[in-house]
Amino acid sequence: MPRNAIAGGLAIGALVLLAFNLRLIFPSLSVLLPEITRTSGISAATAGYVTALPMICLGVFAPIAPICVHRFGIERTLVVALLGLTAGTALRGFHGLHGLVLGSLLAGACIAVCNVLLPVLVRRDFSGRVALVTALYVTSMNLGSAAAAALTIPLIRALDLAWSSGLALWALPVALASALWLPWLKRRPDRRGGTYASGDVWRNRLAWQVTIYMGLQSSMAYTVLGWMAPILRERGMDPATAGLVTSACIVANLAGNLLAPAVIKRAPDQRLLSLALALACGLPLTGLLIAPVAWAFPLSLVQGLAQGATFSTVLTIIVLRSPNTETATLLSGMTQSAGYTIGALVPLLIGLIHHWTGSFTGVLWLLVFVTLGTALSGWSAGRNRYVVLPGGSSPAVSTPH
Repeated sequence: MPRNAIAGGLAIGALVLLAFNLRLIFPSLSVLLPEITRTSGISAATAGYVTALPMICLGVFAPIAPICVHRFGIERTLVVALLGLTAGTALRGFHGLHGLVLGSLLAGACIAVCNVLLPVLVRRDFSGRVALVTALYVTSMNLGSAAAAALTIPLIRALDLAWSSGLALWALPVALASALWLPWLKRRPDRRGGTYASGDVWRNRLAWQVTIYMGLQSSMAYTVLGWMAPILRERGMDPATAGLVTSACIVANLAGNLLAPAVIKRAPDQRLLSLALALACGLPLTGLLIAPVAWAFPLSLVQGLAQGATFSTVLTIIVLRSPNTETATLLSGMTQSAGYTIGALVPLLIGLIHHWTGSFTGVLWLLVFVTLGTALSGWSAGRNRYVVLPGGSSPAVSTPH
């Protein structure tokens, strides 16, 4: 824990600013896809692959983070990742398709590393305020995403920029965060963890329960981002209203992010909370398929609130299940590697089901399965226990909040 209130406030501020920059590359590209395909000769399919590339990187490159932390320490790893994110974000605006692909790959890899290390920093420096600090950085992450979605095109028009320059423009806030984190390079690497092998966590049952919970709740978030609007449009809603309903769902995430800590702080564990949130995420999604279309807006608000609270909860659980910093690093790497991979499968299956059947009707049972799986894994992951690795001496029951 930082030694005084000023140092603690600065540390939280640095963490929040870091999180703000971890989703900028996703919406800033998606809102410009029509311009990119129209002016650059890139096909819609290729543009779609480039859009998905950073998301794939979140799972593929997450296992690198524990290795880098073990060798270089948390702060050095974070600063290098931020500098890489700055370079990757800027590179997307140069050299056409090659720069867009290489920049997206570099930026996605660096975001994957930062994603893993955020819960680790919370575990190490804010063990007495885990739920609150987690909610703050998750909210900042979503605000960054919303800012990139809302401001990219207005900035391009106001500054009379090409789409490529508009993409590169988002390297500026990342560079600012990198500059503010540079003083942390002076901090000596934290070697207080154990000497566990990275494979140990992959053989731990509780670690898998947390990972599955992370993955399945992510799959519902990706379903909203990728398929809520198409589902509503197929059911007869006009495109503008479908987009508005989807946007309302995403905005409601912010309130959910901030509501979760109050419940986590007062509950003896996270079992009932995880169960309730899983149902509150999944039932509205299934309702979009079978309920009257007029119910779409209130259903989307409930889903968004629950989804935001679920994301804060699962990241908090990663910290609470970790008895020390090294375990937090390994568990965070596992959950965000396998978890994001699991999360990407459900939207893919939805697309395949729609392609095979010609409608979204068959998606209902898939969403029911995901909802039940999220509830069961969340109940298991929410128990007050530690992920104990071989050679560890941690107690079986934990009490931190």
